[in-house]
Amino acid sequence: MISLDNLSISYGGWTLFDGISFLINPKDRIGLVGKNGAGKTTLLRVITGEQQPTEGAVTINGECTIGYLPQQMRVADTTSLIAETAKAFDEVLRIEADIERLTSEIASRTDYESEAYADLIHRLNDANDRYHILGGDTREADIERTLLGLGFKRSDFERPTREFSGGWRMRIELAKLLLRRPSIFLLDEPTNHLDIESIQWLEEYLKNYNGAVLLISHDRAFLDNVTTRTIELSLGKAYDYKVPYSKFVELRAERRQQQMAAYENQQRLIEKTEEFIEKFRYKPTKSNQVQSRVKQLERLERIEVDEEDMSRLNIKFPPAPRSGQIVADIKGVGKAFGDKRIFAGAEFTIERGQKIALVGRNGEGKTTFARMLIGELEATEGDIKVGANVNIGYYAQNQDDLMDGEFTVFDTLDRVAVGDIRTRLRDILGAFLFRGEDIDKKVKVLSGGERSRLAMARLMLEPYNLLILDEPTNHMDMRSKDILKNALQKYDGTVVVVSHDREFLDGLVDRIYEFRDGGVREYLGDIWYFLEKRKVESLQEIERKERPVATKAVESNGGKLSYEQKKEQEKLIRKLRKAVESVEEELAKVEKEILDYDARFAVATEYNADDYAKYNALKEQYDRLMHEWEKASYELEITEQQ
Repeated sequence: MISLDNLSISYGGWTLFDGISFLINPKDRIGLVGKNGAGKTTLLRVITGEQQPTEGAVTINGECTIGYLPQQMRVADTTSLIAETAKAFDEVLRIEADIERLTSEIASRTDYESEAYADLIHRLNDANDRYHILGGDTREADIERTLLGLGFKRSDFERPTREFSGGWRMRIELAKLLLRRPSIFLLDEPTNHLDIESIQWLEEYLKNYNGAVLLISHDRAFLDNVTTRTIELSLGKAYDYKVPYSKFVELRAERRQQQMAAYENQQRLIEKTEEFIEKFRYKPTKSNQVQSRVKQLERLERIEVDEEDMSRLNIKFPPAPRSGQIVADIKGVGKAFGDKRIFAGAEFTIERGQKIALVGRNGEGKTTFARMLIGELEATEGDIKVGANVNIGYYAQNQDDLMDGEFTVFDTLDRVAVGDIRTRLRDILGAFLFRGEDIDKKVKVLSGGERSRLAMARLMLEPYNLLILDEPTNHMDMRSKDILKNALQKYDGTVVVVSHDREFLDGLVDRIYEFRDGGVREYLGDIWYFLEKRKVESLQEIERKERPVATKAVESNGGKLSYEQKKEQEKLIRKLRKAVESVEEELAKVEKEILDYDARFAVATEYNADDYAKYNALKEQYDRLMHEWEKASYELEITEQQ
């Protein structure tokens, strides 16, 4: 579908790509990985034609269409959400007009046997086929489903796009891209502006998409759930692995060991050859051997190994000064801005040493609550009491106002560091991707992502006992996220983190507070427990059932279901009940077989491997059926409550 042939890109004397070649096939699911600066975004821009390679070519099948979502893009602000999203169907609307024109022309003609008439019929059939492929029949439902999946509410549909924040406007562009149904998606960090639910919705969409996907992401879980192939960019080369990201990490470690062994062998060969040359350079009897070895070194293709610190940087937060047992007591807290209520009824206690996560859709109040905890905002109702001796460190999503633009990167840390940690400032900056000359840059010339990473590095230096972190990993690569997570796990203070990164939260927090539908709910467990309880793996179904699709019939009846809708709902309930009963019957059969085996094993006098293999297979089947039963029962319960 798309062929990259011997691509090279050079800037002066520096080479970014050196003869990269690979093929993107229909339905490929590719994760593009590599260090910051390896050229991932550049490669996407080369494929789209926005940038030309120094050498080589990109060949695109004539029928292949590309949908590209860059990290930053200009978005329109002159229409409503629904009108802007509908622009994704510009081609559908043109085809619709063509179909109407061709139909009208065919109806007015009587030369049924002529070539011109046959040509009109042929063009009409082609137009109808293209119309159906692009989703012309279902475009209104597709728009609604996509916007809801990406976290918008129906009440947002008629809002002007200029009222949405930058993150939400990026979602609008993503919605338009998804609805255009290109042959291949090129997605550069698509999850940066999404919450957990929208990320999982996008995962399901991309997994089931009929085209190909090539994406850049620092979200491990997202890569593992979407991709089946990983291409790594390293030292100007592309290494192709036919596996998802986690398996790639294992295979890459093996490849690196092989590379290192070959590199070390070559270095020993070079060293010995250079020693021979130096030793016998001026001996006439050895001149032929010396010249032979000089040419040998000149012809030698030098092995390069990507520089990588294989050691685990043991970066720690300073010990937390002891606070009271109650860090914060939240009693009936709510917040409204004018007539718009964000949330209400928040009631819980944060105790010393707890590590908790605030999750939920964007706009439900997570960041608002974090700012209330640090005293930036006051509660509209209820009360927040911060405990004794609590010293708060806050990481906000935008750090621009918190650092002096005239300081260098190194000075920014050096001015707050105390004690032995000052000797490790370069290591800390390196962990957050500031290396070499980067540490002498002034803060005012840094990108938004670089400023965010610097602010996080600075936060690690001061002795706080309550850390409130709002989306701390948005601009970090995977290694930096690992270092931060490791430091937080060892931190002996209290942590409140707002994050949509499931992999980052896994093993870090053991209590979740979900902001949803104007309230706050507590889950005593880790992030995967929360996701299972919320049934987020079938989120699009839940969303559809929690709030039935709006139709003109519903609107005209004041929100009541029409007769036809009631019939459809009753039909759905019968179908779901039948599914539950079917699974229950299978469960009963498997339970009986397991009990039979239990009885036989109780009196058995010798071990039978075949019996135990069948027994274990039955138990696995039982677990799978129980999961299906829970899911079917939950869907039935939700539907019956409507």
